[in-house]
Amino acid sequence: MSDKPENGLKQELDRRKRINRIKSIIVSFVGIWMLASVILCATLFVKVIHLENNLNKVLQNMPQVEQVENEETKNSPDADTGKNVECGKQDQTGQDDANKKKADDGEKLKVYLTFDDGPSTNTQQILDILKQYNVKATFFVIGKTDDLSKEMYKKIVEEGHTLGMHSYSHKYSVIYDSMSAFEQDFNQIHDYLKEVTGVDCKYYRFPGGSSNQVSNSDMREFIRYLNDRGITYYDWNVSSGDATSQAYTADELIQNVMGDVTKYKTSVVLMHDSAVKPATVEALPALIEQLQGIGAEILPIDENTATVHHVSIDGEQGQ
Repeated sequence: MSDKPENGLKQELDRRKRINRIKSIIVSFVGIWMLASVILCATLFVKVIHLENNLNKVLQNMPQVEQVENEETKNSPDADTGKNVECGKQDQTGQDDANKKKADDGEKLKVYLTFDDGPSTNTQQILDILKQYNVKATFFVIGKTDDLSKEMYKKIVEEGHTLGMHSYSHKYSVIYDSMSAFEQDFNQIHDYLKEVTGVDCKYYRFPGGSSNQVSNSDMREFIRYLNDRGITYYDWNVSSGDATSQAYTADELIQNVMGDVTKYKTSVVLMHDSAVKPATVEALPALIEQLQGIGAEILPIDENTATVHHVSIDGEQGQ
């Protein structure tokens, strides 16, 4: 009889041990889970901070795309179509040759297709399309040192297109900070393109156009600097619309151009050579066909091209 209480006590002790072990396992599991969660949260937090820092570096080093888009959209002289509200801010005392000469019915039109911001991964496709239609264009390029970009600079020249400058850095805050900053950037892109292609570039397009509203300095000072060095700058009087943040379709880009080129004897068309603007490449074949269909002569910018200036300085004459 005395063994029964002992056995009962032993069983009770074993039961409590099992319960304690289960509790310990549960507590350990919860503890490990909580520790893992803390470690995971800390890791994610560190990664988020690291990602944010990298993103800030990228944003600081990349061209000011949205600012360029807004300025180029505002500066395109399409006021009568409702696409530009800033056209009136141009220097009316320095109207360019092209905008003075309106097209007459039946008159042969001259159209200059210009591509800003390249080279890009789309440059080769643009060149192939131009070659297919036996058309020459103008590329206002920025400074890029990768092998593909160097190859594209050379191909632009080799295939008979005009190579123009669009600044080296394409950073508004740097280029337009002062005259010395502008001069340094200009010399950098000019000398770099000459080193890569052998071309002494004579044509320039201001990032955002000559009437941009973000320059810290008087744009006329930069214009005088270019004039003193025999450099001709070109704005545009027709915009495809691909500079804007609005995602135009290829058909809409074509409509934007075709709606305006008939207004001028000479049309300088703003387009972009950018990896993030595939619609421009898609639109190019049909645009060329429609321009040729109306009898327009599609040309690269050269010394005989009438100037298109949003801002001019006193005494400056259009070509």
